[in-house]
Amino acid sequence: MSSEQIAVILKSFEAPDEVRVMKKGKFELVHIAGMTIGRATYEPGWKWSEHVGPSVGATRCNVEHVGLVLSGTAAVAFDDGRVVELQAGELFYVPPVPHDSWVIGDQPYVSLHFLGAERYAK
Repeated sequence: MSSEQIAVILKSFEAPDEVRVMKKGKFELVHIAGMTIGRATYEPGWKWSEHVGPSVGATRCNVEHVGLVLSGTAAVAFDDGRVVELQAGELFYVPPVPHDSWVIGDQPYVSLHFLGAERYAK
């Protein structure tokens, strides 16, 4: 193969393809190699049902998520009463069932989303 046939694509969240801005947060999207990867950045006090839900006409998120927490801590709460904490360094899977989430503590929460990003906060 010649070097002309080998395409390496480099992208960065410093120049995302799309930014979905909400009160106390933002969700940046990068499209690469047929995938959409999202980076969520939420300030302390952010809560999905308060800061995203009203703009999408829902009280709970129904998007499936696979991601990695880069920093901070968040909670995911399900309608059956389960609450799960997501902490820095953890990979997570949240199924596509109604759930709420919020930032825990006084540090910003940042995570990457490898599945579900294209449908999130839309």
